[in-house]
Amino acid sequence: MSKLTVVDHPLVQHKLTLMRKKETSTAVFRQLLKEISLLLCYEVTRDLKLTTQHIETPMQEMDAPILAGKKLVFASILRAGNGLLEGMLELVPSARVSHVGLYRDHETLQPVEYYFKAPDDLGDRLVIAVDPMLATSNSANMAIEKLKQHGATKIRFLCLLAAPEGIEALQKAHPDVDIFTAAIDKGLNDNGYILPGIGDAGDRMYGTK
Repeated sequence: MSKLTVVDHPLVQHKLTLMRKKETSTAVFRQLLKEISLLLCYEVTRDLKLTTQHIETPMQEMDAPILAGKKLVFASILRAGNGLLEGMLELVPSARVSHVGLYRDHETLQPVEYYFKAPDDLGDRLVIAVDPMLATSNSANMAIEKLKQHGATKIRFLCLLAAPEGIEALQKAHPDVDIFTAAIDKGLNDNGYILPGIGDAGDRMYGTK
């Protein structure tokens, strides 16, 4: 079974509470999402492998730690995933980016794919799939399956909020994918939205309904 990590850092929890408030404006919501993504990215990349590089400081030469292997891939599940992507790229500007375009059919709650683009060598890289919400997990499951079909073998999933139903479904479908989230909420309503949640992350981020 995959590992589940809840990032309970005080700054993460504080910013998440501000995002939950219905009166939080689109501009503030977007800024908070960017800020929290930096903190979440710090946790999801905590165990990246290091090697050493011989360098010269202004004082003397030394062998200093540096990231090993090929650069990361951040896979944004459109459209809301881009809100996390922006902050993560500030922290790791050299990361490659994949986009997985999905929308949810509001009748069936099933994802419909409309776009996919990724680097050719996914199998050589750690891929971090990002989406603010892990609700039913239908979109996450499809996105991860698409990444695997294109060669990805090392995948992590990062979200802002998760429902127990979504966690269970993702772990069942992809037991090799570790999950990182800022909070686990109590569950889903009849329309597949997380409760208490933050509402529709994409709508709140972009000011649409």
